[in-house]
Amino acid sequence: MGLSGKILVTGSNGQLGTELKPLLPQAVFVDVDKLDITDETAVNDFVKQNGIETIINCAAYTAVDKAEDEESKAYQINAAGPANLAKTGCNLIHISTDYVFNGKGYKPYTTQDTTDPVSAYGRTKLEGEKAVLKYSKKAIIIRTAWLYSSHGSNFVLTMRKLGASRAEINVVSDQIGSPTFAGDLAEAIVQIVDQMKEDTNWEQKSGIYHFTNEGVCSWYDFAHEIMELSGYSCKVNPIPTGEYPTKAARPHYSVLDKGSIRETFNVRTPYWRESLKKCLNQF
Repeated sequence: MGLSGKILVTGSNGQLGTELKPLLPQAVFVDVDKLDITDETAVNDFVKQNGIETIINCAAYTAVDKAEDEESKAYQINAAGPANLAKTGCNLIHISTDYVFNGKGYKPYTTQDTTDPVSAYGRTKLEGEKAVLKYSKKAIIIRTAWLYSSHGSNFVLTMRKLGASRAEINVVSDQIGSPTFAGDLAEAIVQIVDQMKEDTNWEQKSGIYHFTNEGVCSWYDFAHEIMELSGYSCKVNPIPTGEYPTKAARPHYSVLDKGSIRETFNVRTPYWRESLKKCLNQF
């Protein structure tokens, strides 16, 4: 089954949904005010009425610390919602996260590595993956990490705000990962969708993939680079995680191996510093 039918993008007001809008002008974009993905009947009716054939699910409950107190709410959006989308029988691209791992590793996580989430957010996202794989034979799950863009709520915007108003800040230096520009992930998704238009192997290519920018850094390194490229004189001090306690545990190491997505779909994974420059140029 090709992708000649309409494309539906859920969570359209988030970072990724916003980046997809100019790339998929013919797609149907909805956020929770137009379609509640946790309502199975509403999802089925919407898909039928609009002739949807492919769904890109960017909808998610992403308030990591809040999820510790609202796990059932996070579960509805991160697991029950994706299950409803998978049950429609549409081709599905579903976005997941590095938080499905415990972060105790020391080499990039492959799609074959054992999952072991250490937070409510991670648990609900893993349940979403399982539901998608259970109910759909035509689903591509893309795990990403440290997502940012020039809009919404993210680390880059927070650092720029602090950099403009403070002389110095403290940032955790012992959590390691790969920052990911939402614009790069959006381009990769569109490339996959375009390839699958003519491809009859959707079911063969279904499964889990990883996408982040290339390279590895700490939140401290990332913050330092944001200040430098933004021209702020704000001093960034490295601190251990223990000095910045949060309600939810964070993975200490969340670098993802991107080999399978490059081999299968030939997508580019640009270096994180180059992508950060590209994002900051949008301001």
